[in-house]
Amino acid sequence: MHLRWRCRANSLFMEFATMSVSIVALGTEREAAAGGAGQPGLVRSYLRGSGLVAELGSPAPSRLRARILGGVRLELHECPRWDIFDSDWYTSRSLIGGADIIVIKYSVNDKTLFQEIKDSYVPMIKKALNHCSIPVIISAIGARKNLPCTCPLCTSDRGSCVTTSEGLQLAKEFGATYLELHALNDFYIQKYFGGVLEYFMIQSLNQKSSEKMKKRKKNQKRHRVQPPQLEQPEKLPILKGEASHYDSDLHNLLFCCQCTDVAFYSEDFSKVMEAHKVILCSVSQVFMLLFNVKSPADVHDSSVVRTAQSLFAVDTGAELPVPRGSAEPSPPARVIVKDSVFCSCLLDILHFIYSGACQWERLEEDIKKKLKDSEKTEHVLEKVKCILKTPGKLNNLRDGSSHQIKQLYNTSLRLFFNTPVLADVIFTIQGATVPAHRAVLVARCEVMAAMFNEYLYTDSCCPASILQAMSLLICAEMYQVMRLQHICELYIITQLQSMPSRELATTSLSIVSLLKKAKFHNSDCLSTWLLHFIATNYLIFSQKPEFQDLSVEERNFVEMHRWPSNMYLKQLAEYRNYIHSQKCHCAVM
Repeated sequence: MHLRWRCRANSLFMEFATMSVSIVALGTEREAAAGGAGQPGLVRSYLRGSGLVAELGSPAPSRLRARILGGVRLELHECPRWDIFDSDWYTSRSLIGGADIIVIKYSVNDKTLFQEIKDSYVPMIKKALNHCSIPVIISAIGARKNLPCTCPLCTSDRGSCVTTSEGLQLAKEFGATYLELHALNDFYIQKYFGGVLEYFMIQSLNQKSSEKMKKRKKNQKRHRVQPPQLEQPEKLPILKGEASHYDSDLHNLLFCCQCTDVAFYSEDFSKVMEAHKVILCSVSQVFMLLFNVKSPADVHDSSVVRTAQSLFAVDTGAELPVPRGSAEPSPPARVIVKDSVFCSCLLDILHFIYSGACQWERLEEDIKKKLKDSEKTEHVLEKVKCILKTPGKLNNLRDGSSHQIKQLYNTSLRLFFNTPVLADVIFTIQGATVPAHRAVLVARCEVMAAMFNEYLYTDSCCPASILQAMSLLICAEMYQVMRLQHICELYIITQLQSMPSRELATTSLSIVSLLKKAKFHNSDCLSTWLLHFIATNYLIFSQKPEFQDLSVEERNFVEMHRWPSNMYLKQLAEYRNYIHSQKCHCAVM
């Protein structure tokens, strides 16, 4: 077993060439009164008898230098006298601090010296080590001459020698390895003590080798050519959308009194308010019955029919015929409000309907202030609930504070899109006709012209493609429907951002063409975003023929903000050339 360990030590020492180990041996193997000063010490005896030592040198009696197999330098400092700690503390502290292994020796038959070592010199060694993790070997040498009696009453010979338990206790306090060498022969020196010493030498060399490797890697990392750092591309501009003013547009329609086609009268035939059939019918089946959009047979709720008959009556005799082909619109339909209390609150009720029918608490408060009668207030509110009852949506309108009627226009007005029901204007587009309602057009668009889109009715838009969105954006800019323009811009940006690089490289869609159109039609947000988009995907767009269609100003902007930058690509090329010249793997590619 010891032979196998010696062979392993030889192979390890070969790996640790050019490194060194420093051993400090403190104390002596002999008793204070014994002779034999010419005999070599424990560590010297091991080194001279060991097959690991290639050469020995002794620059001073207390020092020895040797070459261990493989070229490891070993230096031994022997201090047989402990008074070095008393006479020269600086030298002894430097000696201990530079040691890789410390060997403490004492004779088991010299208890006086052992006690002095334990009480005086071990604390000084600990102080000199300053919590460093240096291996320490405590060697108790010699055969005990006077074994102490185990009888608890006998104390005659207890102080004559150092017991094993005392040596173990010292090693425990010191955190050291404890060895008992009963004789300084080949077995105890070479196999027992030598095996432990070689183990600690290898451990010390391993630690030094690890530290040396870390330092070498650190230096290599510091001086090694680093790959260029690719900076992050510039953030694309944030497109701020315009808030919806759908409700306010329709609410303002009530006050502007444009394109009205129904007028409400009291029972004494005094006009109360004008309104728009399409708006009223979009929120209530009662008005659908009233204006013949639905017949009683189409309504399955009998309470709706009763409400329509009890509250309103259409004065058909007041409608005058309009000559066919006349440019003048038909006069408003006259509707008589049969319930006088309800009629007195009609203006507030119409405000509630035109504002989206979602401010119930405000309507309730306004009616209370106007009527100042709880029974009448409750009566009017119940009538409003009956009018607004929508099958499948509002089944419980008993609790006005808890019912929720949200944005009825943008769902119910959709029913009147592209239908002739209540339509009072027809657009002719490339031979196709599109019926519409002047009230909605006036409310939603300041420019009355040939442009027409579902967006005006629903405040929403879902283009089928990027090209369709761009066409709609052009129309929206032409007729100053700004929110629709922002919706189209956002759609185009979202679609382009979600497009993978492979699809972006192969698509026939011309991004430069989109850029030109966005600039021409004053879509500043979209044109700026598209320029950044081209710059961010420079490696894709620079290979396309359309890239040549950019203006000089646009080309300069793209080159300035391109990603990756020219500087990075140049640094990357230099780094790759360096890596290939070194015949190693590229850390980037």
